[in-house]
Amino acid sequence: MRENDTITYYDENAEKFALETRSVDFGAVQKEFTDRLREGAFILDFGCGSGRDTKIFLEHGYDVEAVDGSSELCKLASEYTGIEVKQMLFQQLQETEKYDGIWACSSILHLPVLELADVVKKMAEALKDGGIIYTSFKYGTFAGVRNGRYFTDMTEDTFAVFLEKIEKITIEGQWVSTDVRPGRGEEKWLNIILRKR
Repeated sequence: MRENDTITYYDENAEKFALETRSVDFGAVQKEFTDRLREGAFILDFGCGSGRDTKIFLEHGYDVEAVDGSSELCKLASEYTGIEVKQMLFQQLQETEKYDGIWACSSILHLPVLELADVVKKMAEALKDGGIIYTSFKYGTFAGVRNGRYFTDMTEDTFAVFLEKIEKITIEGQWVSTDVRPGRGEEKWLNIILRKR
């Protein structure tokens, strides 16, 4: 199972995935993130999926760039948000001190842990000093293929160990939540806010 297989899954299921996720109210988590940003801050929506969060951030006056690995989701998200969503892999992030915040909601969890470490380092590099990252993982210790996609799950303990290898980034907040999608309440998520020192 490669990252490309996960992207193929999203390309083939883009319409269904977009419909299922756009209507989800994610306001409380978005506020946890934006409360830590200045007005009009520059946000990267890193793996934007349907474009749900990009659209909200734009409506609240933030400057947003959005990317996704799935070309089909990029098309749908571009139409939905009114901005061009760029197709790119997480590993292709090459910016330096550009963003005030990076929003990686249920996205980088599709990377195997070694690739994940490299990508989080790239995310840290792309942030301005004092910038923040929001990211989320399914709660647990599983790593592998689930429902046609690769997942790396995390707990507070496994993420703390993972972060030891990454400089400049510290945990500012974390909490466990249930899945907000209908019928998925038994699924738990680890939500994390990181800050660049």
